[in-house]
Amino acid sequence: MAKSKKDDVKEVVEEVATEVEETTEEAEVAPEADFSEVDKLKNECKDVNEKFVRLQAEFQNFKKRTEKEKSNLYKYANEKLFVDLLPLMDNMERALSSTESGSDGIVEGLKMIKKSLDDIFDKNDVKAIEALGQPFDPELHHAVMSDDSDDHASEHVIEEFQKGYTINEKVIRHSMVKVSK
Repeated sequence: MAKSKKDDVKEVVEEVATEVEETTEEAEVAPEADFSEVDKLKNECKDVNEKFVRLQAEFQNFKKRTEKEKSNLYKYANEKLFVDLLPLMDNMERALSSTESGSDGIVEGLKMIKKSLDDIFDKNDVKAIEALGQPFDPELHHAVMSDDSDDHASEHVIEEFQKGYTINEKVIRHSMVKVSK
């Protein structure tokens, strides 16, 4: 027995009607569940987005910090070398100051060596700290003595025992000084 087209259409309509009823029943039972799940997903999405933004900011801060550390590393890479050269500079200055009279050749040789050291220091931004007559500054000076002085203002450097130096404006050795009371 052959089915007619009417019977086929009837069956299809009944199947569709059944599916619509089932879908409607499910929709009537769980509309609140669907919306709460949507809200839950929105909140999760918002949390993930906030975490992403925070992580991105932390990464930017890390990059900036790393660049600054790298810059400082290059800027102060020669610090140890110049700390090691400081005693040589001190000895040269002592030798020059003690040779008031003597052979001109020795004095000239010492002056040329001192000039070479000064050029190296200048080239690498190593500068002597001016101390004599300056107000005492604990960030630049190391007071080893104090003395009453009528010629100098209170808390001023009246004698320098050892020069202090900076490299790129960072103190690598404090000036050893006598301070007026």
